[in-house]
Amino acid sequence: MDCLTRDSTLIPKAALFKGSVKAAAESREMMDQDLEHTIALLARTPASLDALLRGLPKPWTIRNEGGDTWCVFEVLAHLNFGERTNWMPRVRILLESGETATFPPFDRNGRLEGTEGKSIEQLLDEFVGLRSENLVSLVHLKLRPEDLVRHGHHPVLGVVTLSELLAAWAMHDLTHLHQISRILAYQYRDAVGPWTKFLGVMQCAGHSAAA
Repeated sequence: MDCLTRDSTLIPKAALFKGSVKAAAESREMMDQDLEHTIALLARTPASLDALLRGLPKPWTIRNEGGDTWCVFEVLAHLNFGERTNWMPRVRILLESGETATFPPFDRNGRLEGTEGKSIEQLLDEFVGLRSENLVSLVHLKLRPEDLVRHGHHPVLGVVTLSELLAAWAMHDLTHLHQISRILAYQYRDAVGPWTKFLGVMQCAGHSAAA
């Protein structure tokens, strides 16, 4: 039998092949919302944004993708506004009232409230504080598996579960991290010349609807 050596152990090639097939299949499976995993992702967003944006020359953060699209400053302001008015407030409404109370619509145009005269660094600092406070509040709820399947009512989507709401919160972060990378890339759309066709971020279009 053909064998390969790994860590000084003889392993049949067939066994390695089966293991790789199984691993590949598992890697394609969708993950269920797991509270610990969701919090782990949410907790990393502030540092990710800070590493990318703090100290960046101002032109990177105030230019958009044309028309009425957002610049990086506006995206960060939107994230802060959502931390104050959207995610944890909706969690509390769902736990307190279930489907009997509809979540207030999220005002996507409220993002610039209180941002006049502020720097990108100030917005980053605000986001760190707001996210930390919200995650502490989330952990203190001591949610049980039966809580995660409880229902609330979204003004557009209708009935949603707490698990779906928490998963959407984390994916909302990733949506805007993606958006920020796309906005930054747009600024060099001409500078990269013919390399555009090899750079996926230059091909991205569209974003998302109000959540």
